[in-house]
Amino acid sequence: MTRKERYEYILDYFSENNPNAETELQYSNPYELLVAVILSAQCTDKRVNQVTPALFEAYTSVEELATAIPEDIFAYIRSVSYPNNKAKHLAGMARMLVNNFNGEVPSEIDELVKLPGVGRKTANVIASVIYNMPAMAVDTHVFRVSARIGLTLNAKTPFAAEKQLVKHIPEEQIPLAHHWLILHGRYVCLARTPKCPVCQIKSACKYFSSKKKN
Repeated sequence: MTRKERYEYILDYFSENNPNAETELQYSNPYELLVAVILSAQCTDKRVNQVTPALFEAYTSVEELATAIPEDIFAYIRSVSYPNNKAKHLAGMARMLVNNFNGEVPSEIDELVKLPGVGRKTANVIASVIYNMPAMAVDTHVFRVSARIGLTLNAKTPFAAEKQLVKHIPEEQIPLAHHWLILHGRYVCLARTPKCPVCQIKSACKYFSSKKKN
């Protein structure tokens, strides 16, 4: 199977079987999603969804969050990973959004990454989920899965993987493909023990093919 055929097979499968894939983070507006994605770094979506309701009840808007000090925010997010750093990031992010962006979450990657706590992955999530832009967020799941099944080749960094993926995935499918790969990595293509017997794309997977030969 050529690389082009692999992409076509996998994208066709997901588009048919999960055409409405979306983030598992719970949010109701761009501000809430930005907060949730910042909190989700090296933390599960399930844990983030447990802490954000109380946080969003206390700070219903970015303007309200901008008045908080990190110690106040920490009280709501203490159970997520790296809560001290994330509390500082959220306080700084909110102030910058209010002061520099009139309280509006920007759509451009270059603007988003200026915000405290927002790296390229987070910026791509916002651009993709909120603004439906062809941005491919590469988290640990996407990085692992895309390499394992053979969508990326010798990509040493998330950015290298991102460049390969956006080159080969049709622009209109990129926002969905981000979720397809994350969900596949979260529930099927697990890091230590991938569930190959139940995987529906194993016939196009380089890892499974190499396993059969061995």
